[in-house]
Amino acid sequence: MDGRTEELRHAHDVLSEWYAKNLAGALERMPIERAVLNLFAELTLAVGTEVADVGCGTGRLLPYLADRGLVPRGVDLAPGMVEVARRENPGFAYEVADLRELPFEDASLAGVVCWFSLIYLPPEARARAFAELARVVQPGGYLVAAFKHGDGTGHRNGPGSRVASFGIDFDRYWLSAREMADRFAAAGLALVFQGSTPPEDGEPPYGYLLVRKTDPATA
Repeated sequence: MDGRTEELRHAHDVLSEWYAKNLAGALERMPIERAVLNLFAELTLAVGTEVADVGCGTGRLLPYLADRGLVPRGVDLAPGMVEVARRENPGFAYEVADLRELPFEDASLAGVVCWFSLIYLPPEARARAFAELARVVQPGGYLVAAFKHGDGTGHRNGPGSRVASFGIDFDRYWLSAREMADRFAAAGLALVFQGSTPPEDGEPPYGYLLVRKTDPATA
């Protein structure tokens, strides 16, 4: 594991309990995010039920997906996050894994959720990561991603930030919707839906993309 990935993994181990406390119930206050997940679930159910939340964190999305008829499982880079997910949202399968090397067979999932988990990809890792996500989705299946809009340059928190108070820091990359869509397209995932929210409280706009894996039989 390279140093950047190790730093990210360690940081999210440290933050796992903070996430459990501060993100619990967050989805209930976010109607746009629920609407995007609902669209993903409805479309995916026409293909199958097996889905994965890649970068699942505390597993907070899995009960919501299950309530919509899907059979979700979670993977996360940080063992601490997986441990918290098993405690806070039990009854689902969780696994520690890097999204650039997923523990799933080719075309084995009807859908994939990447909820703010692609914002940690440095430029040299992006092509591999997007290709790996496409690999595990079956033809006709869907992937939904939430991200933060930006120009792709790296960000760190710096002194005085919330995570700095934990004695940690890590790189984040806020990509443009165009780059996200282009990278999905290069991996064989065609755009179905795109949306965004306005910036708020100094945060960049949130973006949402829903893409579908090209079915060679109908292409």
